[in-house]
Amino acid sequence: MGQPILRPEEIPVNLEGEKVVDYPVEILGHNLTMTCVSMGNPHAVFFCDNVQAIELERFGPATENHSLFPNRTNVHFVEVQGSNELTMRTWERGSGITLACGTGACAVCVAAVLTGRSDRSSRVQLPGGTLKITWSEEDNCVYMTGPAVEVFQGTWPDD
Repeated sequence: MGQPILRPEEIPVNLEGEKVVDYPVEILGHNLTMTCVSMGNPHAVFFCDNVQAIELERFGPATENHSLFPNRTNVHFVEVQGSNELTMRTWERGSGITLACGTGACAVCVAAVLTGRSDRSSRVQLPGGTLKITWSEEDNCVYMTGPAVEVFQGTWPDD
């Protein structure tokens, strides 16, 4: 999946410094901490105690459109199950709640490593399935393994 981008101006996020790790931010009147990563697209990662209790339909759009993100952002809430087991839920920018997000799972793994919450290789559970994510120390690349499943079919009308 490539190397993670951690410099705020390259993600982009309107903050200064080398990285955005456990940065305090207020969303909908709640004080949260976020870690920001780009995997070619911007991600804001929030760790929590109970990922199912998060009102993603409220916090997702509020975060996606926050003034810190000039190009908006993908939003992930993550519950750490163990040193190599993460559960996440995603609000994808421009789409809403999604069953899976490969770049998001990669960003979540990187954020978990940066914050000392997991090992460099983790199983990431998403509503649509489980992915194995590894952030290699050798080449700084993030590797993703998992199934691809068709969840929708449609036809485009001829005009």
